[in-house]
Amino acid sequence: MRVILPPSETKSDGGAGAPLNLGSLSFPEATATRRHLVDALVALSADLDASRAALGLGATAIAEVDRNAELWEAPTRPAVERYTGVLYDALDYPGMTKPTKTKALDRILVGSALFGPLGAADPIPAYRLSAGSKLPGEPTLTTTWKPVLRDVFAGLDEFVVDLRSGAYQNLGRVPGAVTVTVMTEKPDGSRSVVSHFNKHCKGLVARELVRTRRRVVDVDGVTAVLSDAGQRVEIADPTTVVVLTD
Repeated sequence: MRVILPPSETKSDGGAGAPLNLGSLSFPEATATRRHLVDALVALSADLDASRAALGLGATAIAEVDRNAELWEAPTRPAVERYTGVLYDALDYPGMTKPTKTKALDRILVGSALFGPLGAADPIPAYRLSAGSKLPGEPTLTTTWKPVLRDVFAGLDEFVVDLRSGAYQNLGRVPGAVTVTVMTEKPDGSRSVVSHFNKHCKGLVARELVRTRRRVVDVDGVTAVLSDAGQRVEIADPTTVVVLTD
């Protein structure tokens, strides 16, 4: 089983790894696209105003542009440690036992707008680029990534749980992957899609899928793992699990 996580807008600083080496990343089929986008992002960083516009940055976000300028020279750290924020806090990779960390490194992928699919252990620098960004003179990231990811994901021969948000799923969908929708249920029985708590819940889902000793090969296996963990879950259709919160 593989679990695909979205990246996060926030990222940790620094790292102890050597500068970016695209040849060290998983899925070498994506190397040419990665190189093109890294070069484009570095070139864009020379123009502060253009960077702000393309990346949706505020007037004080100079540090984010500086990160992009240093993509080829900055230190790296594993992707699962680079990304931060609500989902990754709930995943709590640092707090896992050594055996569970080994499982995490084997099972987790991250779908990046800059690097495409990453293994959890892949060493990357901090950067700023989201799925909705539009680099000047470049096609949309969906146009850029879709043919590449179609081939990459077609080569995955394992069951996949895709926890990416819609914008990142649109970069390239995984055939047959199970997705998770988080909904809140009110006392009157009405339901609505969760927004704020969504990332936290998906982080917990990822954590349970990493930790489980079950052999998960279908939607029934996903619901069994989450039920074991005390989650209220339903199968909406053969590729969709609904997690219910109060």
